[in-house]
Amino acid sequence: MTAIAGDTTGDDRIIRESGIDARIASVVAPVLRGMGFRLVRVRLSGQNGLTLQVMAERDDGTMTVEDCEEVSRAISPALDVADPVEKAYHLEVSSPGIDRPLVRKSDFSAWTGHQVKMETSILVAERKRFKGRIAEAGDNDVLIERDVPAYGDEPTVRVPYEVIAEARLVLTDDLIRDALSKDNKARKEAKKRRGEPDEADAEVETETQD
Repeated sequence: MTAIAGDTTGDDRIIRESGIDARIASVVAPVLRGMGFRLVRVRLSGQNGLTLQVMAERDDGTMTVEDCEEVSRAISPALDVADPVEKAYHLEVSSPGIDRPLVRKSDFSAWTGHQVKMETSILVAERKRFKGRIAEAGDNDVLIERDVPAYGDEPTVRVPYEVIAEARLVLTDDLIRDALSKDNKARKEAKKRRGEPDEADAEVETETQD
């Protein structure tokens, strides 16, 4: 993946694909947007033959099994028409997961305080790989508080978004707890928007029926 500053397709990701993955992304991203989803990542790999992984989520960060099935049914015809992959492949649609890739500025902001692994396209403070806590997500860069600074290294480093090649959250107990809490809250808010009763409310209504 590579960082791209411009945004001409309604895709606000700062970390985007290159090569064939970019061609695939250009096909699926507009379809996802029209359905109320956003693309997280596209990756074509050689696992089990060829596997095309499309990682997506709703704008509120949720992604159910049913959502994955809906997305798969929608993007398959678009991919068949565009035919960006010459060989046969297996399509796999998934959620970002708890230890998710961070691809938008809003991702870094949303997960401030959590551990991240990051690689850059150029040297930043004499390093290309970083692991530490997201201390601050600004407009132009992210401040990383290093886990264990090497001798002579500053305890924190500012990494410009434009040079981030890849970034992913590190799975920790705090992250699991926070991610599950956010997901639960987002699902409840989504139900309210759709006018569906909360599960707890539904249980009360059932119990009070004679």
